[in-house]
Amino acid sequence: MLFQSSLRRELSRSFGATLVVLVTVIMTMTLIRTLGQASRGSFNPSDVTLVMGYTVLAYMPTLLSLSLFMSIIATLSRMYRDSEMVIWFCSGKGLSALLSPLMRFSWPIFGVIAVLALLVLPWTNQRIDELKYQYERRGDLERIEPGQFQESANGNKVFFVEKTAPGDRGGANVFIATTEGGKETITSARKGRIDSLPQGQFLILENGQRLESVVGTQNLKVSEFEEYGTQVTSDRLAGEDPKMMNTRSTLTLLTDQSPAAHGELSWRFGLIAAAINFVIIGIAISSVNPRVGKSVNLLFALFAFVIYFNLVNLGQSWVAGGKLSLASYTLALHGGVLTLAVLWLTKGHNNWQWRSLFLKSRSSETRVQVEP
Repeated sequence: MLFQSSLRRELSRSFGATLVVLVTVIMTMTLIRTLGQASRGSFNPSDVTLVMGYTVLAYMPTLLSLSLFMSIIATLSRMYRDSEMVIWFCSGKGLSALLSPLMRFSWPIFGVIAVLALLVLPWTNQRIDELKYQYERRGDLERIEPGQFQESANGNKVFFVEKTAPGDRGGANVFIATTEGGKETITSARKGRIDSLPQGQFLILENGQRLESVVGTQNLKVSEFEEYGTQVTSDRLAGEDPKMMNTRSTLTLLTDQSPAAHGELSWRFGLIAAAINFVIIGIAISSVNPRVGKSVNLLFALFAFVIYFNLVNLGQSWVAGGKLSLASYTLALHGGVLTLAVLWLTKGHNNWQWRSLFLKSRSSETRVQVEP
């Protein structure tokens, strides 16, 4: 009991430290990527923090699995190097006996991963898509940013207004480029303001010039004006928000028999299955030679994690494309990894050596041939 309690304490410290480091790295990377998307007009700049929070929350199942895996490898490798595992083996316990304390430590993490993968993950994806969709469908008035070229909601106008005083509904040096009805129009003015008329919201321009041409011809019409008005939309464009597979609830996907729904289910359930398999893999590969560098196992664990999750992603695309069924994919990947991990753990539990097994097999064959 003393050994198991000390094991759980060390696992808790290692797991917490690893998770904090990984979350910090992911938050930094996500912030940089989200700022880039906001600068390209994918998100509202004021929603950067919100989008970053949702994105990090969507990564949490993967981060929890990796943190658990790395903490098991680091803790057991340290115990091997400090000969604490010798005490464990001398007490009559084998390597497989570590499964019980490690599973008792890991089951709350499995529960959190299951809740995040099955319930929180689709919600976060839905919130990110909603923020992106709402920003893309905003009205023309909401798109006008002083000092920036902005495209209208329907894509046929480009606006530019120089920066003015805060709260002022007007602007200076207004530029509007319009393509509509086979005509291209460029309008510039010294001043502009927004007026609310019975027909809607209008951008009133003062002291400007208008150039109009027909697409495909060289005819150009130039006119000057003291005041000119063009209607702009202030309401968001109507339209149905398209629902992606990764935003649908798990219950909805379970009732959907399409390959795309099964592909998304393979990813969500695969996060849970991978976390369980990583505990067994961590026990199997934690044995180290004290003369070997302590980072060798961590590098191998990271390499195994990357390969496993790449296979999960690849399997999701195969299931969504109809190349594999959900059952056959789950049995082949997660069942195959579980079988290999259990065999590897059995080898370590019984202290089998591949060379000794091979020599024993060869000696048995020789003895059979010598006997008359």
